[in-house]
Amino acid sequence: MFKRRIEFIFLIVLIICTYYILFTSIPDLWKFILLGVYSGIIFVTIYSLVLENRSANHTILWMFSLVFFPIAGYFFYLYSGQLYLKGYLFRSKRQKDKNIWERLMREEREPDLTFLQENQQTFLQFAKNASSTPVSTASRTVILKDGDQTFSEIKQKLRNATKFIHLEYYVFRTDRIGREIIEILIEKAQAGVEVLFIYDAAGSIHFSEKLLERMHASGIKVHPFSPLKYGFFNQKLNFRNHRKIMIIDGEVGFVGGLNIGDEYLGEDDKLGYWRDTHMILRGEAVYTLHTVFLLDWEYVSGDKVLENHAAVKPELEEEDLELDGAVQVVVSGPDTQQGIMGDYYYALIASAERSIWIATPYFVPDEAIRKALKVAAAKGLDVKIMFPEVNDSFLTQYASKSYFPELLRNGVEIYSYKKGFLHQKVIIVDGNMASIGTANIDMRSFHLNFEVNVFLLGTSSIRDLVAHYETDMNDSEKIRPVKYYKRGFIDRSKESFARLFSGVL
Repeated sequence: MFKRRIEFIFLIVLIICTYYILFTSIPDLWKFILLGVYSGIIFVTIYSLVLENRSANHTILWMFSLVFFPIAGYFFYLYSGQLYLKGYLFRSKRQKDKNIWERLMREEREPDLTFLQENQQTFLQFAKNASSTPVSTASRTVILKDGDQTFSEIKQKLRNATKFIHLEYYVFRTDRIGREIIEILIEKAQAGVEVLFIYDAAGSIHFSEKLLERMHASGIKVHPFSPLKYGFFNQKLNFRNHRKIMIIDGEVGFVGGLNIGDEYLGEDDKLGYWRDTHMILRGEAVYTLHTVFLLDWEYVSGDKVLENHAAVKPELEEEDLELDGAVQVVVSGPDTQQGIMGDYYYALIASAERSIWIATPYFVPDEAIRKALKVAAAKGLDVKIMFPEVNDSFLTQYASKSYFPELLRNGVEIYSYKKGFLHQKVIIVDGNMASIGTANIDMRSFHLNFEVNVFLLGTSSIRDLVAHYETDMNDSEKIRPVKYYKRGFIDRSKESFARLFSGVL
């Protein structure tokens, strides 16, 4: 806390020094003194940065920003360069959540997982030790391919709710589809159904105040995650809740890449068709996903709700009791072990024996994942990465493309999706393991955002993921290495510039 206050004092002093040096006519001696103060603050900040023992690349990036971008560089460093801050910014939530997950795990029965294949067992050895969440063999998953399928299922399940509806979203628009879902929530709340709703204050910054008032009046309990008005001075501004979770009556759960908004139905003229993947969960995994929501709700609201919903776990219908692989819900973010989702992605890729298929809108991999992909391709595995031709982020688009040459040189196949905007976050390994969720392959998802993914081992739903990926291949163009190497100077310059910021994308 003391360090943060000093940093804000430094920022104010830097602004004052810059103003008097550049925009006033004070004596040169005073300008020289103020320049010395300014330089001293930058030196102290850089020295403190060096002592943190970050990677050389990240350290040089921030040194470059601090020296060559006056004020803006320091401000950017304050809010984007201090990943270590999450160590104490979310300490209480992290410790509380850890204690609860450990208690819940002690109550879990150990499922028989000997039926899993060798490559699945390899990944499982990591999964059982890395996360606090259980691996379930009493869960069922259904894949939803796009917004039409997802919102149709969501609206139907919402209308059938009788006990409670719990949801949290990064982006919740109050456009046509958003208002339609809100009207259902209001109707259900007025009928006595408990509705708890979390929206991220940054992702849903334009949420209608009038609709919020109507929701409150109908009995819906609504809380923003990390309100922006409090985030400026405590530096929580940069840590966003990227999760997309909906739990209905404790029986059905929704999770995946889709937020709520008309663009997710393909109604954005610029982006066009929105290709995404969402999922329906049933069985034990719903309980785990619900626990993620309840812990987030207790954090944003202060209400103690976990115990009220923890007594009964959902059970599968009799016709679904036949064994169908294993499922693990994995939560990551500042409330968990740092970088755990990146570790999961690495472990999943490293366990591959035949193929690795990836679809992601934002591809800014760390060195470990890049190396794992290159080694897999060098071993003769079928390694494919699908990336959108059209993107909604300039920096991420070109930073992602800056990694293509080294991957192409090592035999990784890269495909440009041309039908619209590809937003799904899917990894399929050997056709019998997969990950679906909210986490992209970038540093923001690995270190800054609150995320949640579902990992599948041998489930029948993986067949749908494989079929959908193969269909998407028909709407994609393979990037030819020789042609890509000949791209223009301007594109190369954009990539090199954007890559400078890869540590915070």
